[in-house]
Amino acid sequence: MSFKSDFFYNARQGLIQIEKFLAGMSLLILLTLSLAQVILRNFFELGFSDIDVIARHLVLFVTFMGAALVSEGNRHIKIDCVSSAIKESYREKLRKPLLGISSIICAIFFWYALQFWLDEYEYAPDNEQLALYMSLILPAGFLTLSLHFFLLVVGDDQQNT
Repeated sequence: MSFKSDFFYNARQGLIQIEKFLAGMSLLILLTLSLAQVILRNFFELGFSDIDVIARHLVLFVTFMGAALVSEGNRHIKIDCVSSAIKESYREKLRKPLLGISSIICAIFFWYALQFWLDEYEYAPDNEQLALYMSLILPAGFLTLSLHFFLLVVGDDQQNT
């Protein structure tokens, strides 16, 4: 394995470990907060609106980190009606170009999600600061997906499976 291969492989493995941790912790916190909210509402007739805001954003954390993790193992949803009609050899030839296109599309989504967040940041009222910072998951999630697809394109074929 060359230095370039080692670097990209280690970058992918590091990214995977961070995503696993974030997805796991987000899910644990989501379940804990949701259970606490249900108990507070049903037994004490009390609830906190911020818990609902946090829960909504934690669902996005779990979704984006999960999407990045399944893309790494080539288990993501593929919307292509042509793949069943073409030969395996052609599918392998199209794999990296399609991953590259996916990386570019996710990078474009990242850019516009970031622009949207910056606009929200400029005009967000003081009582919505928690939701504002938690919504950073949108640009971060698209950046993570774009990075995964890019690393799959530039990485060695032996490590992509």
